[in-house]
Amino acid sequence: MTTTTDTITLRALESSDEDAVLAFARGLPKHDLLFARRDLTEPRVVRAWFEAVEAGEIHSQIAVSGGEIAGYNALIVDPHSWSSHVGEIRIMVGEKYRRHGVGKMLAQAAFEKALELGLAKLTASMTVDQHGAIALFEDMGFRGEALLRDHVKTHEGETCDLAIFSHDMAQGTGRRSMLGLGQ
Repeated sequence: MTTTTDTITLRALESSDEDAVLAFARGLPKHDLLFARRDLTEPRVVRAWFEAVEAGEIHSQIAVSGGEIAGYNALIVDPHSWSSHVGEIRIMVGEKYRRHGVGKMLAQAAFEKALELGLAKLTASMTVDQHGAIALFEDMGFRGEALLRDHVKTHEGETCDLAIFSHDMAQGTGRRSMLGLGQ
C-alpha cells in the first residue's frame, strides 16, 4: 500500500531502503533512539530488522519526503509465542517532520495493518518524557497499562522509566471509525 499526502509518501519498507534507514537513524537525537528499542545506527541491527520484515515478523512502512525518510512504523508480531494475537507498534519521526501529522499517518497505517492481520491487542512502549508520542497513542484509544521504573538506560548511563500502553482492538470499533479505518 502506498499513501501520499501533500509532501509525504507512505510506502512499504523495501530492501533497497537499508542505507536510507541507517542515515535516518544516525540523524536522530540519541534520546530518540531509545524509542527504537534497538540501536538502528548499527548496520547489523538494521539488517536484522530487514530480515524480520522479509520473514513476516515485522510489518514496516516508511514516510518519504523529497527522497528522504521522514519516519517509519513497525508492527511486530511473533506468531510462535503465546501472545501471537498481540502486536507491538513502534513509530519514529524525524525532528523536522514532527507536529505535521507524520506520526499520526504512520500510526494509522500500523493500526490498519493490525486490523488486516486480525490482531486482538496492540501495545506501544515509550519513555515517559515522550509527551507527543503518548498523546498520539492516547488519542488512538491506547491506555497506560504499566510503568517500568529505570527500565531503559541511555548511552550516558542514565536510566529512564518506560511506559507501556495497550489497545484492545475489539473495544476500538468507534475509535477505528473515527480514524477513518472502517469497522
